[in-house]
Amino acid sequence: MPGGARRVLVVGIDGVRLDTLHTADTPHLDEVAAAGFLAPLTIDAGTPTMSGPCWATIVTGVRVDKHAVWGNDFSGNRLGVFSDFATRLTRQDGRRTYVAAGWQPLVTVADGGPLFHGPSRLTHIAPATETCEDWDDTDELITTEAVRVLACEDPEASFVYLGAVDETGHIQGCGPAYSAAIARADERLGRVLTAVRSRPSYADEAWTVIVVTDHGHRDEGGHGGPSDLERTAWIACAGPDIPAGAQVGTLHHEDVAAQVFAALDRPADSHWTLDGRPFITAPQAVLCDMDGTLVDSETLWLRTVGEVAAELGHTLTDADTPEVLGRAVEDTAAYLRHVAATARPLNDIAADLDARFLAAVEADTALLPGARRLLDTLLDSGIPTALVSASPRPVVDAVLKVLGTESFATTIAAGETARTKPHPDPYLAAARALGIDPAACLAVEDSPTGVAAAEAAGCRVAVVPSFVSIGRAPGRQLLTGLDELARSFTCALSPTS
Repeated sequence: MPGGARRVLVVGIDGVRLDTLHTADTPHLDEVAAAGFLAPLTIDAGTPTMSGPCWATIVTGVRVDKHAVWGNDFSGNRLGVFSDFATRLTRQDGRRTYVAAGWQPLVTVADGGPLFHGPSRLTHIAPATETCEDWDDTDELITTEAVRVLACEDPEASFVYLGAVDETGHIQGCGPAYSAAIARADERLGRVLTAVRSRPSYADEAWTVIVVTDHGHRDEGGHGGPSDLERTAWIACAGPDIPAGAQVGTLHHEDVAAQVFAALDRPADSHWTLDGRPFITAPQAVLCDMDGTLVDSETLWLRTVGEVAAELGHTLTDADTPEVLGRAVEDTAAYLRHVAATARPLNDIAADLDARFLAAVEADTALLPGARRLLDTLLDSGIPTALVSASPRPVVDAVLKVLGTESFATTIAAGETARTKPHPDPYLAAARALGIDPAACLAVEDSPTGVAAAEAAGCRVAVVPSFVSIGRAPGRQLLTGLDELARSFTCALSPTS
């Protein structure tokens, strides 16, 4: 999983119809989509299909009934309460933010603005007149300055607005000139992305790129009405938390701001009352740990280790837990031999642990809450699932009688790779068996040892609560339980609307 300093770039391209986008020459947007996703969305029925309300929803993360931008005159808005993401990040967190835009209400007091109240850095270049040519010139100047800032300075969250496509649609309709304007916007997107990649610190950064449009257009040009062409917008996104080819469920404009906060590892404050949520994506495969993740065998293991330790003259305490949990039996046996200062042969201790634990599993294995729902959801959705365990094959096979072999496309047990957890080998083997890049896999784990193995393999990781606390980290999702993960897959795999 890419680590490093988190950065977010949002590029807003005004008024790009989805059907025209599919036929236009857009190699740079295609690159973003291939690295993550490009998906449609339908503007909420209560939101006018106009730039003001849609961009306000995109950058604040709340719907029109809260931000109160009902048209392209922003008068009477509540943006002081429901701020844009750049202002929140700058004023509340002291983050460096950057906004570049030519449309005046976005960044000036014109027509009741600004939408962006307080970014730490701002570029504003207004068109001389409301013509296609002057808007194209403005987008060129905005792009040139954005390229300089993104390449040479260090904004943590940025928003770059391009407006010429929308102006072309208004004046010339959605014909060849409109398609050409989309192609020019894509070329400017490419220059902005090149600037990001040219940064001397780029190799040590983790960038999320979001490209979004606000509304569509009628064939003859113009928008504001209820037609499907006007109400259909789209979002593209790529980044360290978004696997290539990601499947997404229903998206909303307000999700963009929520994703900006999530991509920066900045939990949204409940007082903001955001309506959006971070993009929910389904991985191409799920790699599940077994003990303590799907079945309550950690309790059985700790009981087994405690019994063996006591016979060796050592009383197991909470301080021992990280050393014996989530590890191969040989590692645990070596640890017990050391702390008990016993001369008992290592192989004897390991064999004793194996035999007692297998008997306990065969007698008392129970599914953890949400495990059945998660496995059934993955099976029904066709997402390949692997079982990746540090337990030996006899224990895995005993647990599979409870979990069901049909739930897994492949299983990996201790001893079946050169090294086991915390090394990446088991997760790499599982991904290889499924024929899927580890970066497109989600590993579900409960122990620091397992998390270390999955992250070393390059997987995203979802962590369920267990005996040992595990902290936040880039690309790591902390869950309340397996039910939460099952719900997220249901949302991610629901049809877009």
